[in-house]
Amino acid sequence: MERIENVKQPERALLAAVDTGEYDVEASLAELYELVRSAGAEPCGAMTQKRPSPDTATCVGSGMMEEIASFCKTYEIDLLVFDCELSPTQIRNIESISGVRTIDRTMLILDIFASRAKSSEGKLQVELAQLKYMLPRLGGKGTTLSRLGGGIGTRGPGETKLETDRRHIRRRISKLKEQLEEVEKRRGQMHRRRQKDGVITVALVGYTNAGKSTLMNALTQAGVLAKDMLFATLDPTARALKLPCGKTVMLIDTVGLVRRLPHHLIEAFHSTLEQAATADIILNVCDASSSEAQIHLEVTRSLLAELGCGGRPIIPVLNKCDLVPTLHELPMIGNAVRISAKTGRGLDALLESIEENLPVKTTRVELLLPFAQSGLAARLRKDGSVLEEEYTENGLKLTAQVDPTLLHLVQEYVIFPEV
Repeated sequence: MERIENVKQPERALLAAVDTGEYDVEASLAELYELVRSAGAEPCGAMTQKRPSPDTATCVGSGMMEEIASFCKTYEIDLLVFDCELSPTQIRNIESISGVRTIDRTMLILDIFASRAKSSEGKLQVELAQLKYMLPRLGGKGTTLSRLGGGIGTRGPGETKLETDRRHIRRRISKLKEQLEEVEKRRGQMHRRRQKDGVITVALVGYTNAGKSTLMNALTQAGVLAKDMLFATLDPTARALKLPCGKTVMLIDTVGLVRRLPHHLIEAFHSTLEQAATADIILNVCDASSSEAQIHLEVTRSLLAELGCGGRPIIPVLNKCDLVPTLHELPMIGNAVRISAKTGRGLDALLESIEENLPVKTTRVELLLPFAQSGLAARLRKDGSVLEEEYTENGLKLTAQVDPTLLHLVQEYVIFPEV
C-alpha cells in the first residue's frame, strides 16, 4: 500500500496598508512581503488605501474592508497582515468582518524573532519584547490574546503567559529585565577582559538579509545560518578572524535591522545591539543589488548614532555585487568596499580596509634578539603578535606585528625592515 504523507501547506497571506504619507508605503510593503516569507507564509497580494489617518475601527475604510473580505473569501486567504500597529479592537473588528486571522507588523516581527531565537539570551529578549507588546493590549481573555489555533503570530511565551493578569506580566517583565541585566554584566566583564587583553572587535551590522552571515562564514568558516530570508540570524555569533598582517580580531555577527523597527524591540535587544556599539570597527553591510541600498546604509547609520557609535570607524560594505550587472549601477558611496561574500570577490580589499582602521597601527618586523633578552621576547608574545620564531646560534629570530610602543623597545634589534 502506497504511503501518503501530509505536507503542511504554507498559510496564504494578504498584506494591507494605509498610506498616510508619513513613510514610503511601497518600500515598506516590499519589506513586509519578505517578512511574511521569512515567517513561512505565502504572500498572495497586497491592498493599499490612501487616507489622512487610519480608521479607528478597522484601520482601513469600510469600503476597502469589504474589498479585503471579498478577496480573502475568493482566494482562500488564511492570514491578514497589516503594515502598521493595530489595537485589539481593530483586530477584533477586522477578524469579524473578514473571517480571517489578523496580525500587525509588530506581531509578525515578534513571531519571526521567536522562531529564530536559539540562545537563552535570545529567548529572554524575545519574551520581554512580546510581553511589553501584550501588556497594554491585555483587556481580559479576549479573542485577540487567545490564539489556541497556532500559526504565524502565535509563537513565543505561550498561552499560559498570554492569559495571565497584568500584575503577573509586570512581575515577569521585571524578572526578565533582571536576568538580561545579569547577561549584560557578564558581557561587560568579557568586553573589559578583551580590552585588557588587547582583543580588537569588528562588528557586522546592517539591514537584515544583507548577507552578513554569508560574509561571516566566508571570512571565518563560522557555520552561521545564512539563508535568503529576513532575520535568519538573531543570536550574535563571535569568531576569531586572522588578518593578512598577522593580527587576530574578533568578528561579531549581529541581528539584522528593518525600517520602522518597533521601539520596544530595540529596547529588548539593546544588549545584543550593544555589541556593535562597543566594537572597535563597524562594518555597515548592505545589499548592493537592492534599489534601496543607500537608504539601508542610512537607516543603519542612524541607529548606530543612537547607540553612541560616533568616533568609531564605520566602513560601508556593498555586498552581493555579483548580482549587479554593471559597475555604474552600484550605489556611489565614498569609502565603500565592494564585495561578493558568495564568490569571494573584494574580500582582500575588505581585510585591507579593516587593517587600515585598526585602533593602533602595527608594523611587521623581523628581529634578532640576544638570548639575554628573554624578557623582551616574553613581552612581545604578550603585547604583540608573534608570527614566527626560530632559535639560531646568534639569538632568537622573530617575525612579529608590533605597535609603536613595542617598536621603540625593540628598535635596535630590528633586522627588517630597516628603521
